[in-house]
Amino acid sequence: MRAYMIGFAALGLAAVVAAAQERGSGAAPAPAPRRDVSGVWLGPAVPLLEPTAPMTPRGKALFDAAKPIWGPRAAPVAEANDPLVTCDPLGFPRAVLHEARGMELVPSPDKVVQLLQYQRAFREIWTDGRPLPADVGGGSPQSPDPRLYGYSIGRWADDFTFVVETTGATETSWGDEYGHPHGLGARIEERYRRVDGSTLEMTVTINDPEMYQKPFVALKHMLVRGKQLEEQLCIPSDAQHYLEVVGKPASRAP
Repeated sequence: MRAYMIGFAALGLAAVVAAAQERGSGAAPAPAPRRDVSGVWLGPAVPLLEPTAPMTPRGKALFDAAKPIWGPRAAPVAEANDPLVTCDPLGFPRAVLHEARGMELVPSPDKVVQLLQYQRAFREIWTDGRPLPADVGGGSPQSPDPRLYGYSIGRWADDFTFVVETTGATETSWGDEYGHPHGLGARIEERYRRVDGSTLEMTVTINDPEMYQKPFVALKHMLVRGKQLEEQLCIPSDAQHYLEVVGKPASRAP
């Protein structure tokens, strides 16, 4: 499993380097178009995350119960409880913090659709003026159900910065690959800023008082323009075969 991850990371880096080279050697990039974040954008497979804010007692308890396959607390894959091991959907905000090597933003009159390369998933970001839903997961019959990717709305902060706000992402998904949690009422802000014609700056801020003592920036990095998304799937039958043939025997080895 880790060998596969290293290979995926190398492929992601190669895609970013290739896209950067396509911008031209020594030529100044074209200026950023106004109010346009459309197109394919490529970044590293495993972006470098910023440190999280101090966790609340509940957040720390959930974090301690997580057994990731990444980072300093990495467990053998057969002993991990990372939903990724069994090919569960990444959910949100993990989908934009991990395995986010490729995405495409497709605008329409009332929404922007974000196509995510990993697992060929998509999000709807509504731009028709609706508010974020209240009381997600509440006891009223009118309360909307939690969703793995939450509910998202978008707006232009200025001519070059598209802002997305998301809430209502189910707590069963992890916040990132290290097992940091997120609450149902968390508010996650994504800011996509056009730096120039070939570069998109992405900043993700998490405001989750149930899990963290203060808001914090989880990610800030650059994406470069690409041509198309790859097919990158986690296939449950392959994952199960790996666990039975490699993962479990390796965890029992002396």
